[in-house]
Amino acid sequence: MPSVLGLLEAREKKVREEVARLQEEAERALRRLVDARATVAEVLAEPPSVVEEPHRGSAAGSVVPHRTDGMTVSVLAPDYQRIVSVLESEAGREGMRCQQLARALGLQVVPAKVEGLRSKAERLVERGWARQTGPGVFIALVVSAGCGHRGGVRPGGRS
Repeated sequence: MPSVLGLLEAREKKVREEVARLQEEAERALRRLVDARATVAEVLAEPPSVVEEPHRGSAAGSVVPHRTDGMTVSVLAPDYQRIVSVLESEAGREGMRCQQLARALGLQVVPAKVEGLRSKAERLVERGWARQTGPGVFIALVVSAGCGHRGGVRPGGRS
């Protein structure tokens, strides 16, 4: 039969090993936190760098950029390019309502599609790619190269 003192010594040894293991684990976690804090402090101390995005064709669902001089519709997402193309067409020269725009784009003329187009057309207006000529009537401001006139001003002085 083992002695009580022998049992206590064995138990003490196991507890000391567990304490050493936990202490080592805690020190590793502390080192990671100190390193992370040092890295963040280093990054925050650096002057901010400005990364300018190149003006390329956008992907579907991308944000509509604010129009500036020299920008072409190719920087717009394909859905927006199609809308501008229809607004630039002969049918869209006098302005189009969203239901007409939906038909011209081959979409179903249902509230969900029409409201989606209205949202996109309004975004084009906000960003300088189109304008509203009346409540819910949209017209292109930008005319693609080769259409005979520029900047949305048509022959005869009307815009």
